Amino acid sequence: METATTNCSVAVSKEGQTIALKEDSRNGYSHAEKLHVFIDEVLNEANIEKSDLEAIAVSKGPGSYTGLRIGVSAAKGLSFALDKPLISVPTLDALANQVDIKEGVVVSMLDARRMEVYSAIYNAGHTQIRDTQAQVLEASSFETFLNKGKVHFIGDGVAKTKELINHSNAIFIEGKLPSANEMGALAYDKYKISDIEDVAYFEPYYLKDFVAIKPKS
Repeated sequence: METATTNCSVAVSKEGQTIALKEDSRNGYSHAEKLHVFIDEVLNEANIEKSDLEAIAVSKGPGSYTGLRIGVSAAKGLSFALDKPLISVPTLDALANQVDIKEGVVVSMLDARRMEVYSAIYNAGHTQIRDTQAQVLEASSFETFLNKGKVHFIGDGVAKTKELINHSNAIFIEGKLPSANEMGALAYDKYKISDIEDVAYFEPYYLKDFVAIKPKS
């Protein structure tokens, strides 16, 4: 389950390969209404019952506070009810896995408030080479990597990044959001080594504290 952004995305995978996928990013944050419907639909498409599942995987963040809460709550509920292991997949890892390159790096980024993004950097083999950060974008951001070779930017943080960065090595992949489609392989790798979460204590990785904005009267 992937709910860290406006994309409400659910997939069923077998040995890391997606066999059913349902997602919708067109109507904003409607995860509360869609998520459980999508779960039922992908299970029907895959022709399996909930009891047939061997593990539940969920996007752990960073991302939308509310979106992550909805996804993790649903995943924990299923894991507990079915007595199946819970696996968490870093949101930026799954997003980076949408990019298939032979050289250079991938900057996986999600839009945060104002000129800020949540980002992480990966090599061509999808190994993370810079930690996940909440960073304020500047014209010089990622300059060290850009001066060395091609840098592929992906995620909904790309729109405001391309307004600031003008470099011949910058490649902007637009219109992409994290998806459950790429989570299967990552979750399967964790499943094989029993890298699972404690259902009672697991919480999303928010990266930053939630700040409520008081509406104007």
